[in-house]
Amino acid sequence: MAHETLEQIETRIRQAGGLAPDRKAELLRLLSRLRAEIEPLSRTDADQARSIAAFTEISTHEATRVEQRPRQLSLSLAGLASSVEGFEQSHPRLVQVVNTISTMLANSGV
Repeated sequence: MAHETLEQIETRIRQAGGLAPDRKAELLRLLSRLRAEIEPLSRTDADQARSIAAFTEISTHEATRVEQRPRQLSLSLAGLASSVEGFEQSHPRLVQVVNTISTMLANSGV
């Protein structure tokens, strides 16, 4: 399920009209890194992998909306950050990628 969610995120990013091409490229690169980090997690903790993917999808949706809703974006990014809490030791690269994605989406300026 996490894989399908990440595919949906990729489609959303590619179709986002308000994102500059360099931002799209960077988000897609980060999404690729996220995929690589979520895959091993999904084998050991599928529920958590799905949660991280779902919060990433919601955050991406809120950041790429035509009509911005800052409160919803803020809440979704907080959920995304919360979804990786406790993984700093076991999956530090996953946490780093999620934090970078969160920062980019928060500063997307769409």
